[in-house]
Amino acid sequence: MQSIDELDDPHQRAALLLLRWSGARRGEIARLALDCLDAYPDGYPRLRIPVGKTYTERMIPLHPQAADVLRELIDSAKAANAAARHDAWAQQPVRYVFMRRGKPMGRHFLFEDALEIACRKAGLVDGDGNPTVTAHRFRHTVGTQFAEGGAQIQTIMAVLGHRNAQMSATYSHISDPVLKEQYQKVIAAGGRIAGPATEELLSRKIGEDTLNWLKTNFFKTELELGHCLRASAEGPCECDLYLRCSKFLTTSEYAPRLRSRLTREQQLAQDAVERGWPREVERHNAIADRIRGLLADLGESAAPGRPDNHC
Repeated sequence: MQSIDELDDPHQRAALLLLRWSGARRGEIARLALDCLDAYPDGYPRLRIPVGKTYTERMIPLHPQAADVLRELIDSAKAANAAARHDAWAQQPVRYVFMRRGKPMGRHFLFEDALEIACRKAGLVDGDGNPTVTAHRFRHTVGTQFAEGGAQIQTIMAVLGHRNAQMSATYSHISDPVLKEQYQKVIAAGGRIAGPATEELLSRKIGEDTLNWLKTNFFKTELELGHCLRASAEGPCECDLYLRCSKFLTTSEYAPRLRSRLTREQQLAQDAVERGWPREVERHNAIADRIRGLLADLGESAAPGRPDNHC
């Protein structure tokens, strides 16, 4: 990134910074319009990604470092006053940011040529002198950072412009440092865990193949109130009542969600009482009882906002 900051060409520098901080595709960045940058109500920069592969525009946050560089290019492009060009995706004339002498800049110049210069300066080349970092690496980095930070799949989809959750899930690989942190927090430090899968996990009855799969797919297994430890080799889970599923596991980190879900189930049970639906009353009360049991196993209070500090 230091080598990128030192690139002589402002367009190349801006293109790579946008790659790094937005996770946008190269074609999307190359087609940014002059009105692509504004801000949220609190002043944080916001980038409008043009319609493209997913046939929809999207608005995403943009790191101030990239926003500052982009803003300078927008001012320069406005001063140059180049004519708008027909955009095949948008089906209308568009005034682009990345223009030179009245023509759109090529992706190879903006990305591949710029990366080659930066990689050579940073020493990131292979034995043949070719760059070891590709433009897609930046997009992958953004997706992985979101996943390892605990972002929901829907957030990753919205930022990267994915059309289905499976595409975003590919970025949910857990790195070794994060895996170690999770292990130390939950297992090695004696953290509380609960659920039908607890005994199997603590007694090390989970097979090596299943354990290896979980190490790289842990974030993909996240449910509303915990994780499902069912490995892919076992096939799809057909159990809707996952709170009682033999593969369900939860930790103290999910206590606030458990308490919130408990409150909701109690409200739904009361609503069912008022409507005269005895079977629904029974169902919601059963779920509420199960959540109380999980909270008790975790040493957590069932009352909202009142964790048991002595545990």
